[in-house]
Amino acid sequence: MSEVILTDANFESEVLKAQGPVLVDFWATWCGPCRMLAPVVEELANEYAGRVKVCKLDVDQGMNAAGKYQISSVPTLIAFKDGQIAFQAVGLQSKETLAAKLDELLK
Repeated sequence: MSEVILTDANFESEVLKAQGPVLVDFWATWCGPCRMLAPVVEELANEYAGRVKVCKLDVDQGMNAAGKYQISSVPTLIAFKDGQIAFQAVGLQSKETLAAKLDELLK
């Protein structure tokens, strides 16, 4: 697994202070669509290794970070660039849609 596991304690250092784009998967263990999206996120993590840091945050474990970004439904994916939100996608997304957004971010 090449995703970084986030907590409230490491969110700032791993995401907001990161060099380059970071994709954060806000998910929960009890969320069916989150489990369906997990293999897609893992594939993206492998395919974009070295170009985009891919992280996962269990909203039940990282309530402060989830609250800060007003995550009201999971899965929610937020891409950050230079500590700012570049794009946000709520719900189940296709790999193609997410890859296109990441490609745009890398331009």
